[in-house]
Amino acid sequence: MLIARVLPPAAVGEEAYGDPEDGAGQPALFPAEEREIAHAGYKRRREFTTGRVCARRALTRLGLAPAPLPPGPTGAPAWPAGVTGSITHCAGYRAAAVARSAELAGLGIDAEPHAPVSPAVRRGITSPSERAHLDRLDAVRPGIHWDRLLFSAKESVYKACSFLAPRALRFEDAEVTFSPGTGTFTAHLAAGSLVLTGRWHVSHGILLTAAALPGRATPWTKSEVRLT
Repeated sequence: MLIARVLPPAAVGEEAYGDPEDGAGQPALFPAEEREIAHAGYKRRREFTTGRVCARRALTRLGLAPAPLPPGPTGAPAWPAGVTGSITHCAGYRAAAVARSAELAGLGIDAEPHAPVSPAVRRGITSPSERAHLDRLDAVRPGIHWDRLLFSAKESVYKACSFLAPRALRFEDAEVTFSPGTGTFTAHLAAGSLVLTGRWHVSHGILLTAAALPGRATPWTKSEVRLT
């Protein structure tokens, strides 16, 4: 299982490669989920449903009954009380991961196709020091699209800790560095007051990252996330 390669020990994950075809066992959504997806297109409905199937399988592994997981105010799933988790999807791959919030305050995962981002996107998601870091990584491990990996790592980090922030996090709110030999990364957030670590893995044309926020977490102030 690919998702297991990046998760911390307290988390469990489930994954799927694509979606069941209509009439081939695609399970029904809960009414609260149906309301959220009622006007979505065919592709969005399929990836939404498969993501929820993965999430419910993961919840079962925690000993919890299947539950509706409608999107919350930020678009992230509204997890059952006492649970933190994350869902991700990209072309041909869907995954979900969950943990008990007593063990992890936040959990984020992200899947991306293993392909480079455009030069404009690279500039938009990185700081000058991160671009220098990516250049060094490109020289050491040229077979990995580090710019896409950085994009994914920041997505995972923001999913893991966005509930702490007073506004939506932006790419400049985190500074990410990778350790190519260990499959890990570090993200510094909130003007240096919060540090998250995560793991990454690349195989089968898919790039995966996960980040976790252990223990208790205190919401940031506006100054900590540099809102000015």
